[in-house]
Amino acid sequence: MTLSAHGITVSFGTSTVLSDTGFAALQPGQLTALIGPNAAGKSTLFRTIAGLVKPQEGTIMLDGSDLSELSTQHRLQRICFMPQFFTANAALSVFDVVLMAQKQLAGWRVSGDDMIAVATALKAARIGHLAEANIGELSGGQAQMVSVCQALIRRAEVYLFDEPTSALDLRHQLDVMDRIKSAMQERGAIGIVALHDLNLAARYADHLLLIGSGQILAQGAPDVVLSDPLIAATYDVAIQTGKGPRKELNVHAYAD
Repeated sequence: MTLSAHGITVSFGTSTVLSDTGFAALQPGQLTALIGPNAAGKSTLFRTIAGLVKPQEGTIMLDGSDLSELSTQHRLQRICFMPQFFTANAALSVFDVVLMAQKQLAGWRVSGDDMIAVATALKAARIGHLAEANIGELSGGQAQMVSVCQALIRRAEVYLFDEPTSALDLRHQLDVMDRIKSAMQERGAIGIVALHDLNLAARYADHLLLIGSGQILAQGAPDVVLSDPLIAATYDVAIQTGKGPRKELNVHAYAD
């Protein structure tokens, strides 16, 4: 099973957001970080893969199937998309919204196994104490952790996480990224996570996609992409990479 895209063009009116772009095959069990500056096209690319936006041109292939030929329900079964901004009825509890994700594609009759699965997922996400809280009462960071929990309780072949750490402190960023990476490995799923923090991308991603001005500009291993001069040009800053005491890749950006 692989995911690839070719010749994708998406325009809204006279504005072209993605321009004849794509990426080579992404592999199961690996986590890919989609990096690039604001307004580069990350969210639009995710929404296109998920089927929420129809491209004017191009194809997206999953395991040899053109995703545009799948029914909406079949596409939802294969691809799980966590948007950047969490939306849910403010009157629902955290337990309710995660339960809805659990039952989304499997009918609405709730079983004891469903209840156990949701309780287990909330505990694994370290938000079990929020189970009875209303969504409308949560902080931005808490809502983001619930959104990640919603995504991971589903079983899919492809997971798209749009900036899942943007509202979190450092400890929770690491916890969320640990859980996402582990889930992709254990499930043999394809994971793509949009990140602004290049050090998080270097630490957790097996593979990087660099997007800028609506095009994928570079693709490959983190040490290769983060050392490419295109990084500095795309972000319009100077970039330095190096190895830490544990041989981990570190990225330093500064105004040139």
